[in-house]
Amino acid sequence: MSETTTSAGGISACSITLQLNGERRELEVQPWTTLLDLLREQLHLTGTKKGCDHGQCGACTVLLNGKRINSCLTLAVMHDGAELTTIEGLAQGEALHPMQAAFVKHDAFQCGYCTPGQICSAVGMIAEGRAQTRDDLREQMSGNLCRCGAYPNIVAAIEDAAAPTRERLGGAQEVTP
Repeated sequence: MSETTTSAGGISACSITLQLNGERRELEVQPWTTLLDLLREQLHLTGTKKGCDHGQCGACTVLLNGKRINSCLTLAVMHDGAELTTIEGLAQGEALHPMQAAFVKHDAFQCGYCTPGQICSAVGMIAEGRAQTRDDLREQMSGNLCRCGAYPNIVAAIEDAAAPTRERLGGAQEVTP
């Protein structure tokens, strides 16, 4: 944390800096503000969803320093200097991220509420390189719930988007049916 300031009401705000979706952002946040609330309420990045607010549904999943986290379970002030990627930061201009494109291609959403968290979680999971089989993939994604039951399409989308990664790695991460 860079510094703390006191408002007229005597409440301290903290200055933090984030690399947010590729852009350096200097922010003032209250010490009790969750990362999720900072994103949605202060920065108006509403792609990250508030589901259960207890870390059980995965709707709030974002990438923090390249790793997937539930943004509802962490305070924003804990991440001064961190690199944060939300669903809004995955695309490159008009070009969708390969995982986003795979979700569209495989119709891996119905209502779409869980989709941003599913996609961020899938991007982080592929980067981790631990999903060797379809069962591994399901286990690694088990923290992201879909009330609509689009799981078969979600798995298909992740496998499709992961295929180029496996090819670059010489097939080492083959996910098989």
